[in-house]
Amino acid sequence: MNNQSKSRILGIILLAWLAVIGFDFVLHASLLAPLYAEPDPFLLPPLRAFTLIPLGYLSFLILVILLVWLMTRLQIATWKNGFVFGLKLGSLLWGALVLSLLSITPAPALLMLAWFVGQTIELGIAGLVAGAGFGASGLKKLVLWVILFFLVCFVTGIILQNL
Repeated sequence: MNNQSKSRILGIILLAWLAVIGFDFVLHASLLAPLYAEPDPFLLPPLRAFTLIPLGYLSFLILVILLVWLMTRLQIATWKNGFVFGLKLGSLLWGALVLSLLSITPAPALLMLAWFVGQTIELGIAGLVAGAGFGASGLKKLVLWVILFFLVCFVTGIILQNL
């Protein structure tokens, strides 16, 4: 595991990030969309928030880099251990963030709970992908699975938006 090349680690980071973006689309663009539709002093207006989506995706990249860096240091190299580690890290990071937001903002408790659960799952997915990547001899099969996962998430999100 420690002998992973920089290009392989970069590939794993990008695959985990793509999987997170796919799940994030289903989560926020469809499942949690009703929570964003209500005017709220905590949230930006929908059009402004939409234009800032790339910043959110960059924040996920930073979290995935942290996750992968920790996984390399801890030598986590299976999809199952990666998933569990991602869930644990996600629950700690997002739990702390949600509690801090609840303590200083008018953030709706239901939205904070949804963020905690959803973002924890996202880091679990990233850990699963990273662990699978570290444990595999090659990344071709993982690339196909991640692309399929992304497409299923995207299509599911579109379908759910139109129900």
